[in-house]
Amino acid sequence: MTGNRDDLRRLHFINALFAHVTGNNLFLARQIKEAIAFSLAEFEQQTAEHPDYAQKFDAAFNAAAAELLAKFCTDHRPEHGFYHWDASLTPVGATPLFTRAEILAGLKHLARFRESTLLVTNLRPALVPPSLRATARRKRDYDEALALIRDLAAARTVRGASLQLLFL
Repeated sequence: MTGNRDDLRRLHFINALFAHVTGNNLFLARQIKEAIAFSLAEFEQQTAEHPDYAQKFDAAFNAAAAELLAKFCTDHRPEHGFYHWDASLTPVGATPLFTRAEILAGLKHLARFRESTLLVTNLRPALVPPSLRATARRKRDYDEALALIRDLAAARTVRGASLQLLFL
């Protein structure tokens, strides 16, 4: 059951990330999802044998999807900006100071584009680790980080520009 839920979550992630390609057609999104999963087939097989590898597979899948979109934007849509921030790359990456710095760097990079995508991954696991209890403070820190990112994006995006803000 969990595998089906994870597949559905990945499918919707791909559909949102590649909406300009799929036109919100889930069949096309499924083909992209399966192509990414195929590129990670050995890792997926290890996950089937060791269910505790699921988080690592998700991280690899998300990174591969972000890399594919960045390559697509560079090669086929140079007028569309793309910036990806993985909040789990450093132990302090999701603290308010570093979150602000990363998001501002991303928004500065995207400022020259009329259409752009800002992808934020692993923010929740960085602030509310699955191995630890989801305390009220951790949940509040996560909600505040989301609000900070949304507020920065709203305040620092040029009027008339279209910014797609995605959290995964």
